[in-house]
Amino acid sequence: MQRDELQQLALIEKLAAHYVYTDVRRAQKLLARQKEILDRRDLPDFRLAYHIHTGFIENQLYNYLLSDMHYKKAIDLTEDRGDVRQQIKVYIDYAGLCNNRREFGLAEEFLEKAEKLLKIYPDPAVQPALLCRRGYLHLHYGEYAEAITEFLDSLSYFAGYSDAPSNYEYYIQFLVHNGLGSVYNRVGNAEKELKAQLEALNICETMGFRTRLSWLYQAVGHGHFILGDNEAAERYFNKAIGIEDDISQQARAAAYAGLGMIYADRNRFEHTLELYDRAEKLYREKHKDSRKNLAILEHLRANLFRRTGRSKRALTYFKSAFQLAKDVGDYNLLANIYHDIAECCAELGDYVNAYEYRCIHDGLSKKAQEQDRQQKIAELELRYEAENARRERELMRLQTVELQAKALRAQMNPHFLFNALNSIQNFISGSEAEGADAAVRFLASFSGLMRKSLEYSERQFISLEDELIFLKQYLEINAKLRFEDRLGYDIIIDEEIEEDIMGVPTMVVQPYVENAIEHGLRGKKDGKVTIEFILADDEETIRCLVTDNGIGRSERRKQQEANPRFSQHKSRGTAITEERLRIAHKAKTGDFVVTTDLTDGSKILGTRVEILIPITEVRKG
Repeated sequence: MQRDELQQLALIEKLAAHYVYTDVRRAQKLLARQKEILDRRDLPDFRLAYHIHTGFIENQLYNYLLSDMHYKKAIDLTEDRGDVRQQIKVYIDYAGLCNNRREFGLAEEFLEKAEKLLKIYPDPAVQPALLCRRGYLHLHYGEYAEAITEFLDSLSYFAGYSDAPSNYEYYIQFLVHNGLGSVYNRVGNAEKELKAQLEALNICETMGFRTRLSWLYQAVGHGHFILGDNEAAERYFNKAIGIEDDISQQARAAAYAGLGMIYADRNRFEHTLELYDRAEKLYREKHKDSRKNLAILEHLRANLFRRTGRSKRALTYFKSAFQLAKDVGDYNLLANIYHDIAECCAELGDYVNAYEYRCIHDGLSKKAQEQDRQQKIAELELRYEAENARRERELMRLQTVELQAKALRAQMNPHFLFNALNSIQNFISGSEAEGADAAVRFLASFSGLMRKSLEYSERQFISLEDELIFLKQYLEINAKLRFEDRLGYDIIIDEEIEEDIMGVPTMVVQPYVENAIEHGLRGKKDGKVTIEFILADDEETIRCLVTDNGIGRSERRKQQEANPRFSQHKSRGTAITEERLRIAHKAKTGDFVVTTDLTDGSKILGTRVEILIPITEVRKG
């Protein structure tokens, strides 16, 4: 039975990956069956796929809260066990949901996470999705040139494909063309807007993506209507109304209103009113705040009655439209309504009210201009804030990289380098074959350490596992070459720590180990360093304890005061590493390194340094 269920799950996952794009209802049935099985069995990989697919579907169905719940569970699972590509895709798709929910700061945060992973693990198949979602962020911020660039760059990736794109990749292409259409709508280029939306529609029709068809048909119909092709507009408006898979009633309401305007141009007034009534019903049923759309409908009805010579009835609708528009605070719409009210009063011979309404119109027009100006200022402020935030993040990143480079350049103490090379030279110059063999071994170990130091200088984070290997190699060379087996060391790892996937800032512990050796243990015959890694209670920080049995800080200060050579020495590596830790913790202040002397009351037993290291995740391969 268990084997049968595993086979079912594998088949469901394969089918769901297709039907989430083409047949939502069928996908929902498959996922419901998948959930029944997963409720009985602990299968994290299948559960991850379930949450990804369900999150995608709920997003398509405008159920944003449910989608958010599933995507967050998917994120937790990918960060716990998913491969890097899954993690990047979930971050990008979740950013798309955040855009839909107008949580643009959160969207940007997850896109940055995806981008960081893509820099470490480049994936040309995922890059277009990142560019697409970034394009939508630029669109929100009013950065239209940047949005077009991101969208076109996304499409350029697909142009180089030799194999047919997957459903997901076709879906991203649809989003790109739809996004381009939105950009051209904002800048008032109706021809390019229609062309982009037709490209998006062609992908959806060809691939069977039906959950956004009502919106697309309505957008294409509107484009044709604006360009004066009423026959094509009517055809697409009717398609928008007839699609069942796209549950957006707002798109259908807009299509009914569009059809009404077409029939008004044909003087089919009764049919027009019927279409406006259908649009109003949908707006009132499905949306909490449709006052602006309802105001537009009342305005359309009022002008329809004016055209048929029923000006008194038109005034009733004008007043209703005015009240709704006033509630919304749209001065452009209010100005247009008052202009038409004035014209209607003049047609009725009521010139006093016509004049008064015209004066009100003029005042509202000025307010509309001011509203437009304030809107542009708000958009500029939004763009400024977004750009400022980006610059701050980039500055922090550059600070981290620069500090890291400085730290790594200061990392290897010249005393260590000189003594290691001098010891290797002594082995080489010795006459015994055993010494030559040792020289070869230690030279290989030393060169490996230098190679790692250079390699890690290009990375901000490495796995704790790599940090431990580096530390062991560093301590072994010190013990064998510099201290001639008079240095002992222990490295203790908390069993809760997963050193292969927990990442830490590159070579963050080595400067403190070097400090212990250089200042605490030099000259001791039985020196020992203990390095202990403990997972903190928040599970986001590692407490690293570097303990030596050296002379302690007070005795060290006396030596520095007595010896000019020591007094001039300053550990640049530790100072820079503390600044790196401050930036990694995203804090301006805080004690991330605490040093204490160990005593038994009167006697110094050594020194302990506690380092708080933030954990990231670095996956291999």
